[in-house]
Amino acid sequence: MAEQKQKFDGLSQDYDRFRPRYPEQLLRLLVGRLPARERLLVVDAGAGTGVELEGLTPLLAADTRYRAVDLSFDMAAQGQAKFPQVEWTVGEAEPFLEQAAEVDLIIAAQSFQWMDRPRFLRAAAGCLTPGGVVAIIQNNRDFGRSPFLDAYESLLEELSPGYSRHYRVFDFAAELTEVFGAAGGTVEVATADWATTMSAQDFVGMSKSSTQAQRAITAHGEGYLKRLEALVRDFATGGELEVPYHSELFTAQLPAGGKR
Repeated sequence: MAEQKQKFDGLSQDYDRFRPRYPEQLLRLLVGRLPARERLLVVDAGAGTGVELEGLTPLLAADTRYRAVDLSFDMAAQGQAKFPQVEWTVGEAEPFLEQAAEVDLIIAAQSFQWMDRPRFLRAAAGCLTPGGVVAIIQNNRDFGRSPFLDAYESLLEELSPGYSRHYRVFDFAAELTEVFGAAGGTVEVATADWATTMSAQDFVGMSKSSTQAQRAITAHGEGYLKRLEALVRDFATGGELEVPYHSELFTAQLPAGGKR
């Protein structure tokens, strides 16, 4: 976990500026599944700078309470500046949840893949209210729909030690079912395909804010950045790139009548 913290320290501004936001249609679907009660308590686990909160908070009631936890002090500080109404904690999500209680929604975005997922889900099931929801949401670069992204993934596979474009192929639905099914809960999956247009410069900035690119930079220094910039120039039209995404939302909900 300390290694993961170090990967993002010092990157908070680029992370916050360049990371893609989450599709509103998936966030609205998530909000529609929440229990109908006043003053919901939401925990953003592995919150980063609060990228996911940007889309979620406008969809929830004004009296909703928020807590956020992240390993990186830099990320949490950036998030605190954006969302002073949120209670921010620097630390690991798993012990944070093990001490939490009466939570209505726990959401983990891109961070879930790095966690001790069985421990996280057990803690989540233990601190949720009846009808409470744990949600995993992630944006995946859709390299199958983009020759540019296919070439970008090949560059990372060549220069980022240990990287594979399939690194995030986990059966999150099965993992959720193993924990929440035993409690009488339900698991659902929703997806959204979309695309965004960004400047070539912004794509380079987004790449530099990622774990995989940081590994490539550590291993190859300016050599990675020069290859990346050449790749971007080859595919950009008028200085812009179209970047398609396949986003996924996994939700597990406890029965409204209580845990069993």
